[in-house]
Amino acid sequence: MTRFEHERQQLVELLRRKGIRDEQVLRAIGKVPRELFVHPAHVNRAYEDTALPISQGQTISQPYTVAFQTEKLQVGKDSKVLEIGTGSGYQAAILAEMGCRVFTIERHMELHLQARKLLEKLGYRVATLCGDGTIGWSEFAPYDGIIVTAAAPEVPKPLLDQLADGGRLVIPVGNLDTQAMQIITRKGSEYSVEEVLGFKFVPLIGKKGWNGINSTP
Repeated sequence: MTRFEHERQQLVELLRRKGIRDEQVLRAIGKVPRELFVHPAHVNRAYEDTALPISQGQTISQPYTVAFQTEKLQVGKDSKVLEIGTGSGYQAAILAEMGCRVFTIERHMELHLQARKLLEKLGYRVATLCGDGTIGWSEFAPYDGIIVTAAAPEVPKPLLDQLADGGRLVIPVGNLDTQAMQIITRKGSEYSVEEVLGFKFVPLIGKKGWNGINSTP
């Protein structure tokens, strides 16, 4: 077993101890090479349970956060999932490894191109788009799951509208310092909300994000 394979399995066991129960999520984290998604300067920290900086002032999320959000989506093989905030591409890779049909949007062209190239190199079939994630990707809606990897001041209505009946939207909502993770389930025209406190993400930018609603980061 190589060094990174060993560290990857150690991370899986750590996440299991921290309460992640979905075995398909844990299996995916045990297979996706996170060391390829972090900035080269931080490759030795790839399997620490912490967020790390990537380019364009963005971050690759803490592995626990990735696992938590993915578990809360309750998706699996052939589920259609929209990700808002491709970043390094790691979250998209986890979903693709689970057999989901993944659509992901990134507003930074450099990150979009880097992530698309890496995902293709690793053999993950992911539909990528450079654009405003706060308005979603209506062309392929509805989605069984929508996951947002940046902090929103409020839940963007286009994302609610693009959620399939019975689907789930997982999104951090709050101010620029701290957010609550909202797990929103659509039931016809109604939406139920579960909330988990104590998260911190980079700001969600776009028409329905921080620079389009009421503030700028």
